[in-house]
Amino acid sequence: MPELRKDPVIKRWVIIATERAKRPHDFKREKEEVKAGFCPFDYGNEHTTPPEIMAFRPPDTEPNTPGWWVRVVPNKFPALNPELELERYGVGMYDAMTGFGHHEVIIETPDHFATLATLEYKQVEEVIWAYKLRYNDLAKDERLKYVLIFKNHGRDAGASLQHTHSQLIALPIVPKRVEEELQGSKEYYDYKERCVFCDMIREEKRDKERVVEENEHFIAFEPFASRFPFETWILPKRHNHDFGGITEDEIKSLAKILKNSLYRIYVALDNPPYNMMIHTAPTSGEGKNHYHWHIEIVPRLTKVAGFEWGSGFYINPTPPENAAKFLRETEIKEE
Repeated sequence: MPELRKDPVIKRWVIIATERAKRPHDFKREKEEVKAGFCPFDYGNEHTTPPEIMAFRPPDTEPNTPGWWVRVVPNKFPALNPELELERYGVGMYDAMTGFGHHEVIIETPDHFATLATLEYKQVEEVIWAYKLRYNDLAKDERLKYVLIFKNHGRDAGASLQHTHSQLIALPIVPKRVEEELQGSKEYYDYKERCVFCDMIREEKRDKERVVEENEHFIAFEPFASRFPFETWILPKRHNHDFGGITEDEIKSLAKILKNSLYRIYVALDNPPYNMMIHTAPTSGEGKNHYHWHIEIVPRLTKVAGFEWGSGFYINPTPPENAAKFLRETEIKEE
């Protein structure tokens, strides 16, 4: 029978529609072909992107030339502009501000046909190092309140270029979704004097049904109140509100569990489009005791329609326990 489940962090309800239950092969869609041809992120085309902000490359190579293995550039069509002065103003009864902020692209590999799911563990580590370095650098700017690192994989997930890449947008405000997580986790902490995310980790380790994989430093699982089929969260086992504080050992562990989680989704669901987001505390340091940074991976297998938009409820046709079982049973190729 259908079941209503409540998210313990932001208290949002979802419907687990068990009578509509779907397995991986039930999510049929047109397969996106990876095409060759001109790509601004390929070797030799560095001059077609804005000048690089940072790159991992041999010391004997010049910036904006081949030789790099991870490269960070400003987005050519940025949502926000770092050259603007930050000003707040009113438009009648409405609030507005200038479009100050940063919008960057992290090119994850020179290989046009690779994905984050198929890269070697060491290369995924390098990508995470790029995330950390750019995050910590931008977090120093007191005008910026939040740095969101995210990835759109596939046309249906919003990727305009097929070459695998992530993005970073640094904002002068804290996003509403993060505010909801901060508020919900603080209410939980004030009542129980424990971190809600740490409690989720303990519960998932005890129950085991929704766990996809875990290692020394991280756990990947399907949330109890998953909004979408095969929605996967990755949490550090060490309580930490700030992604920028990730250690070298944790980066190695995260690279392995992130690549494995994405590879399981890649194989079980035939390389679906997905969105990946790193949720961390604001740059102010708010949430040290009650917040817990984490990664959310959302395969784009279903459509958000009128009921979802009108109610704020999500209908998930794949129980997270079933999704976790499918992903656990997907064979991982160890490197």
